[in-house]
Amino acid sequence: MRKLLIALTVLSATLSTTAFAQGGRGTDAEQKACTRDVQKFCRPVIDQGDFTILACLKENRAKISQACDQVLKDHNQ
Repeated sequence: MRKLLIALTVLSATLSTTAFAQGGRGTDAEQKACTRDVQKFCRPVIDQGDFTILACLKENRAKISQACDQVLKDHNQ
């Protein structure tokens, strides 16, 4: 569970280079929107880094929740 929380924090930070540059880590709502999708589709790659998780979410875009998809869209992903 700890790895998942760390991965989501890192993922949120990398979703937007602007937010990252400003020191942001994504909102709690954004993290919550993708938590289940990361657990469901990306669990095997959680320990492989934030870009791998982001790539996993993109690869599974047709299957992820609308909320998580919107987070990706909001951050131009």
